[in-house]
Amino acid sequence: MHLRVPRPRSLAGQLFAMQAVLIAVVVAGYALFTYISDRGQAQDAAGRQARAVSLAIADSPSVLEAIGSPDPTARLQPYAVRVMRDTDVDFVTIMDPEGIRWTHPDPGQIGRPFRGHIERAQRGQTFTETYTGTLGPSVRAVTPVLDDGRVVGLVSAGIKVEEISKRAQEQLTALLGVAAGALLLGAVGTYVINARLRRHTHGMNADELSRMHDYHQAALHAVREGLLMLDGQYRVALINDGGRELLGVAGDVVGASVADLGLPAQLTGALLASEPRVDEVHLTDRRVLVVNTSPVSGGERRGTVVTLRDVTELQSLMGELNSERGFTQALRSQAHEAANRLHTVVSLIELGRAEEAVDFATAELELAQALTDQVVAAVSEPVLAALLLGKTAQANERGVELVVSRESRLDDGLLPPSLPARDLVTILGNLVDNAVDAAQGRVPSRVTVAAYTEAARGGEVSGTVPAAGGGSELVLRVSDTGAGVDPAHADLVFQRGFSTKPAGEGGRGLGLALVSQAVQRHGGTLTVTEAPGGGARFEARLPLNDPQGRAPAPDAPAGRRAAGGAV
Repeated sequence: MHLRVPRPRSLAGQLFAMQAVLIAVVVAGYALFTYISDRGQAQDAAGRQARAVSLAIADSPSVLEAIGSPDPTARLQPYAVRVMRDTDVDFVTIMDPEGIRWTHPDPGQIGRPFRGHIERAQRGQTFTETYTGTLGPSVRAVTPVLDDGRVVGLVSAGIKVEEISKRAQEQLTALLGVAAGALLLGAVGTYVINARLRRHTHGMNADELSRMHDYHQAALHAVREGLLMLDGQYRVALINDGGRELLGVAGDVVGASVADLGLPAQLTGALLASEPRVDEVHLTDRRVLVVNTSPVSGGERRGTVVTLRDVTELQSLMGELNSERGFTQALRSQAHEAANRLHTVVSLIELGRAEEAVDFATAELELAQALTDQVVAAVSEPVLAALLLGKTAQANERGVELVVSRESRLDDGLLPPSLPARDLVTILGNLVDNAVDAAQGRVPSRVTVAAYTEAARGGEVSGTVPAAGGGSELVLRVSDTGAGVDPAHADLVFQRGFSTKPAGEGGRGLGLALVSQAVQRHGGTLTVTEAPGGGARFEARLPLNDPQGRAPAPDAPAGRRAAGGAV
């Protein structure tokens, strides 16, 4: 038999029960207090009423005159009955100074002694008391009738406690009606409020909400992807550790506007956009981020949920993969050319022209070796040398001549560990690719590459970040014979998304933005100017200082070597 454990009451249900009990206790306590207070007030009011009636009777000249008559009862009894009826008191007793009744609601009690205290009245004082007389417990007032300061009679007027209780009972009935209405109204209001709370808490109890909060906090700190939540006014409502790291923000930014976070303009625009963004690529100073935004709405715009993924390493690997694909295509084309040349050699041998076949093969080998020697002699750093050899073959396939300038000189082991080869491939590879694209189809179609070191320049280049002062710097310069860059676009060409070429698969405008990001990451400068022979000339300058700020000593002077020429 399966025993079903009852689920704990939801938080809204617990609050409803607690609030209902609290309202009931408060209303019941208030009703009891009011009843007791009203009962006391009713007794006080009855005492004041009896006192007023007795004083009015004692001050009446007709009463004083009747007391002096031979038969006071004959004149005072009808008067007392009339006063009782008109003033709504239960009894009016007029008596002599010794307390013998002249009047009473029950005529049989006339002539008998008054039941109650009269001593103070006999001394000329008026007082009230609660006493049990012939009619039962009553609140009564006793006052003297004075004639020239002499007590000639006493007057007592009273209201039975039973009548006072009836008055209090009527007030209690009305009070209970009001209390019931207040209780009902409080219960309905509490139910409405808790129904709303139940919707917001999804029927969960306090323990479940506490666990959800703990899981929520643990998940926020455990997820490596960035999570950013914005409210309806585009202020930061929540940001996890990954989001802080990816956006490069520090301190307490909750409540700050997105526009005040110091993010790149395009990324800020994406976060402020009202429409969703799906897998948009944006660049910060150090990272390549994939941004997704989704509005949170529930009848009205409540905010935006933003997820951030770091694809810096992926983008770099894709760049390296593209380079490897380029190398593969170059090798394939070279293999195709080698096959054609081999067929030529074989055909010459079959035709009996062995000497011409040897001369042809030797010339091709010398040309290929000269190409390799020329690049390696100018740029002996292995990664850049391999990159230039592959780009040379690719450019040749597209009908573009790639030239390593005569001033190029970059010895192996010169680059510090702080300048990784991956970043150099990103910078030089993208610059060469853009230059080949620009030069293709032009006459002449040429791309010129220069790579060398020199003493760091002082000062600041317009529109760029100056290199670290002191030491030496690596200069990578790529010129082409293309159409050049419009001076009006000089500041825009390095922004993500800007391109003068038609959009292809995956979009355009990322290559130069990645170059700019890599250069800024190493504290260098990147400029674009017009090449001497027309076209564009891009120049990147990267400081070669190590982390302690010391410039590495090159193995050989960073001079100009006459090893240039067409490759």
